[in-house]
Amino acid sequence: MYDITGFVMILPRPLLAAVAAVVWLLTAMAAQAAVTVTFWSHELGNSFPHAFFTLRGVPDAGGPPVDVNYGFTARTLSPAILFGTVAGKLDIAKPFYMAGSDARFSVILTDRQYADLLALVAAWSGKNGDSRYNLNRRNCVHFVREAARLAGLTGLDHPGLMKKPRSFLKAVAAANPGRVVVLNLPGRAYLATLPALPAPTR
Repeated sequence: MYDITGFVMILPRPLLAAVAAVVWLLTAMAAQAAVTVTFWSHELGNSFPHAFFTLRGVPDAGGPPVDVNYGFTARTLSPAILFGTVAGKLDIAKPFYMAGSDARFSVILTDRQYADLLALVAAWSGKNGDSRYNLNRRNCVHFVREAARLAGLTGLDHPGLMKKPRSFLKAVAAANPGRVVVLNLPGRAYLATLPALPAPTR
């Protein structure tokens, strides 16, 4: 169904297994309407390390297709974040930022889990919930840790990794064999494998 042969041929060998995992994930998604959560890290160049997740697919119960992403960060990146709690905000990654990030692993959600993740987003938003940011106790990694818990994952207690998005997500993937589809793909490569979502029905 998803012909990415030409794309695969140009990938280095270490990425081939990850691409195979993506193909498996896409096949599973096609077999059942569902929303998939994918967890990402960004630690390239001079950018502030960051973790976020994407939600993509169609709920089992039907409805419009979903293609969104959410992270959590300080409203203003300044030295103030080193000294205590500051204002925070939901962070929506732009396409170029996602392309320069890394897709770590995915989980196919039930509709209940999808609803729980939307409730998490609302709870951390400045409009409806608590948007306080604290580098040590309530940062982007804490946000994705809670999302992973709501997605049914375990082995999430890694206190030494709560400021290290890439290392934290790799540890979570390692703690959940069989529950996650491990990707470890550059964002640009992962995004290139995704099929178009169905058009919204009227």
